[in-house]
Amino acid sequence: MDVSLTVWALTIAGLSALIAVDFFIGGRKPHEVSLKEAGIWTTVWIVLAALFGVGLFLFAGGQPSGEFFAGFITEKSLSVDNLFVFVLIMAKFAVPTIYQQRVLMVGVLIALVLRAVFIAGGAAIIASFSWVFYLFGAFLIWTAWKLIQEAQSGDEDEEFEENRLLKAVERRVPSTDKYHGTKLFIRENGKRLMTPMLIVMLAIGTTDVLFALDSIPAIFGLTQDPYIVFTANAFALMGLRQLYFLIGGLLKKLVHLSYGLSVILGFIGVKLVLHALHESGVHVPEISIPVSLGVICAVLAVTTVTSLYASKKQAAAEAGATPAADDQKREKDSVDV
Repeated sequence: MDVSLTVWALTIAGLSALIAVDFFIGGRKPHEVSLKEAGIWTTVWIVLAALFGVGLFLFAGGQPSGEFFAGFITEKSLSVDNLFVFVLIMAKFAVPTIYQQRVLMVGVLIALVLRAVFIAGGAAIIASFSWVFYLFGAFLIWTAWKLIQEAQSGDEDEEFEENRLLKAVERRVPSTDKYHGTKLFIRENGKRLMTPMLIVMLAIGTTDVLFALDSIPAIFGLTQDPYIVFTANAFALMGLRQLYFLIGGLLKKLVHLSYGLSVILGFIGVKLVLHALHESGVHVPEISIPVSLGVICAVLAVTTVTSLYASKKQAAAEAGATPAADDQKREKDSVDV
């Protein structure tokens, strides 16, 4: 899709305006976000993404629109995995509840800027070297396999580990261990100190780069149009803050999420390899966007249903085990008496 500089400028200006509205309406005053507020804003961002996709259909055709929806759903599903790490970061830095919304807002903006750099670099590499599709495809398949291994072993990150950039900032910039509202810097005894608010914002934004290492190649497996890649990432990330508060309590119930994401990444990896073979002149079937969109939606639906069922079954088993344990304790106490 040929996108002019004017359209790029209008798109970025429109996204910036939406972010500003989101900030001044819901994020300017620190407060504890309710489920109702999170649900309303999550719906708003999904509707805006749907309207953008419909606009692409009307002005650019079905192919770009289908690529956008496939990319948006993929990025949205992969971003849910980010929320697990965001919960760990909030716990590690003991972020007060009323400030978590501001932390996520700025952190997501940092992540969006960094992802834009990744997208620009990825588009430039793809335009110059078509063989990079082999690397992207192999990397996604390897990532899918690693996710399956981690899910089977039950190894989950229970503690957040700071990345090198964050450690370097903390070593070189004097900081305080107390929060001072939403201030990023304060002055104590004539010294300018960085607050934990800025540190946790950097943690959220820079940690997302690690997730971009698989999500950016994944969306390039669905479309090679930088405009669609960027807008799909933007809409997926901008609603992430509200999604954090909406499904934060449900994250532990998505026990099969890693399996679902591994299937999606593996599927897109195979799609990339087939596309690379096709570009090299090998006659192999290519996976169309409608098929990709159908597979992604089906995998997410099945993963959600099986996760909720497994969580409910486990909760019932634990509830049944508790009375039995209590009976055994009472019997032991009576024998002791």
